[in-house]
Amino acid sequence: MILALDTTSEFGSLALAGAGRVVAELPMHSPDGFSHVLFDRLARFLEEHGLRLGDIMCFASAAGPGSFTGVRVGLAAVKGLAEATGKPATAVSNLQALAAFGDLPSRATLLDARRGDVFGAVYNAALEAVRPELVTNFPAWLETLPSAEVEFISTEMDRFEAAFAGTRFASAPRRQAPRALAGVIGQIAWQRLERGEAGDPALLDANYVRRSDAELFWKE
Repeated sequence: MILALDTTSEFGSLALAGAGRVVAELPMHSPDGFSHVLFDRLARFLEEHGLRLGDIMCFASAAGPGSFTGVRVGLAAVKGLAEATGKPATAVSNLQALAAFGDLPSRATLLDARRGDVFGAVYNAALEAVRPELVTNFPAWLETLPSAEVEFISTEMDRFEAAFAGTRFASAPRRQAPRALAGVIGQIAWQRLERGEAGDPALLDANYVRRSDAELFWKE
């Protein structure tokens, strides 16, 4: 069983994943952050499913982009749990996790980076990045996208609907992803574990996309 978590925004989640499927997922909402509630909710989540930390074979966290503090809380928790139990760990980009909700071969994932900018990337159906993750203003990001049909995916698609008008992607398919990403993060982590890519928790790092912008764009 893999334990996955996401604390990168005020809408977080916990999940248990195993053998390529999501066993359980718990959406969480904490406008004040998760540092003061995460471990209590985690303990109750495991208890409800009859599990102990020792039963977990791998730990996974959302790596961002997102709230600077939220990213650090999740990564610190996973690092600590993995080191304490001697288990491997991995960190998954939120933008890559979003791509798992798409259907088309080319999937453009985006999140609001505040101040008129977006965090964006393009992935294929295998969830491999074909356009690098970056932060820029929305029109400039659209200009970097491939000419082939692209499916747009976000947890906050309503924020971008008006900005598509008048662009070459005005009629492109768009998908509203759920706010809870821990289940998908757990599935990606399972695949990495099977490939031997989950490992030393000390090596996990945050994915701010552009580190200096994280503190500028997100109100803690």
